[in-house]
Amino acid sequence: MTIKRALISVSNKENLVPFAKRLGELGIEVISTGGTKKMLQEAGVNAIGISEVTGFPEIMDGRVKTLHPAIHGGLLAVRDNESHMNQLKENGIQPIDLVVVNLYPFKETISKPDFTFDEAVENIDIGGPGMLRASAKNHGDVTVIVDPADYETVLAQIEKDGDTNLEFRRRLAAKVFRHTAAYDALIAEYMTSITGEENPDTLTVTYEKKQDLRYGENPHQQAVFYQTPLKRKASIAEAKQLHGKELSYNNIKDADAALQIVREFEAPAAVAVKHMNPCGVGTADTIEQAYQRAFEADPTSIFGGIIALNREVDAATAGKLHEIFLEIIIAPTFSKEALEILTSKKNLRLLTIEQEEKGVPAKQLVSVAGGMLIQDEDALTFDDAVVSIPTKREPTEQEWKDLKLAWKVVKHVKSNAIVLAKDEMTIGIGAGQMNRVGSAKIAIEQAGAKAEGSAMGSDAFFPMGDTVEAAAKAGVTAIIQPGGSIKDEESIRAADEHGITMVFTGIRHFKH
Repeated sequence: MTIKRALISVSNKENLVPFAKRLGELGIEVISTGGTKKMLQEAGVNAIGISEVTGFPEIMDGRVKTLHPAIHGGLLAVRDNESHMNQLKENGIQPIDLVVVNLYPFKETISKPDFTFDEAVENIDIGGPGMLRASAKNHGDVTVIVDPADYETVLAQIEKDGDTNLEFRRRLAAKVFRHTAAYDALIAEYMTSITGEENPDTLTVTYEKKQDLRYGENPHQQAVFYQTPLKRKASIAEAKQLHGKELSYNNIKDADAALQIVREFEAPAAVAVKHMNPCGVGTADTIEQAYQRAFEADPTSIFGGIIALNREVDAATAGKLHEIFLEIIIAPTFSKEALEILTSKKNLRLLTIEQEEKGVPAKQLVSVAGGMLIQDEDALTFDDAVVSIPTKREPTEQEWKDLKLAWKVVKHVKSNAIVLAKDEMTIGIGAGQMNRVGSAKIAIEQAGAKAEGSAMGSDAFFPMGDTVEAAAKAGVTAIIQPGGSIKDEESIRAADEHGITMVFTGIRHFKH
């Protein structure tokens, strides 16, 4: 038996007692600390207190207990280094061969709604990371466990060979360094936020693996889904899947896009998304009617799309959703009758996501070759706009409704973006063109005769008057755009000539 001595000190005590008992049955001496020792002794495990090893009491409310040569010497000594082993003997230190440590619950503490700064600080572990890093550094001789999921594998190897193999110890060591790095990253993020520093010289972020994906955007690309340690309720990462096959990479991106759009609305709303762009958006007094409008906005593109709704799906709405092929339906809840209807489609994914009050804008991280771009999410609403009306005519009450809908949707359309809206629904969407009039033409063509009397929303200013001319020719009567072009007067003049009312918001909504 190579492994003779184990040190156990954990906050996560899942499956710990049976693991420690089996160590004892194998003749392995167990050293432990504080609450872990008490738990093990009450369960009948013969655990030695850390003070018996160090000859020094735990002090400062447990802040100092394992930071001692009797512990770290036993962890860091290289077994085939004669000098190291002689120094252990000279100082009366015994080697520690197995370390089972996980850290103070810092993440769990700062996840509580009413935690204090002092509570957060007290849950910053010092001795734990030190022991873990020392053991992982010396993994050639020391087996280190940070995850209860590894207990059985470690026991199986010890029972078979009296030790663990080097390859496995190296994998455990890598897991330790990931664990301590993630722990420190979360602490760094929290402490940086407390100081109010927004753009530090170095940035460390951490994510937790949620699931392996079958593939990425295309079958030849591998992909994994990670989520933030501090959960965000109104997110795809926290969605509950009630039915259907596993989400794919593209499903997750499209579902996230749909969710971000539907969150813009307080009235009952339905959003259809294809390839990260909305293809139909509708609002109404009922969710059934809102969905009907989203469907009618583009009955061709909605096929195979993702639907997000901001009200419970009832039987009537479910009946309409059931009529076409959809990949995903997202809603706060589904009625029992709706579930009976929709679950008849084997592969249709049904997701529920909690509604959430809008808070501090989250950071958006986008990778580029060799680096990362970070920005605040585009969370500005119409209430944040500095509205001005440079044209002779002001919008009517109905035009204001259509303008606001177009403006809510256009911020979620790939630039250059143009959205036409009329009677609580989108009727034409032009996305991702290299020039703005090109997007306008696509939106107008999609709207057809419905464009007469509609409102146009643009994500950025008009660099020239050609978009206004195209809008006028189609029968558009109202336009909302940021303004700010050196050729604003050209667009204003064109709008006045055609009797179009134009609203400036002062807010650009590029989406690259």
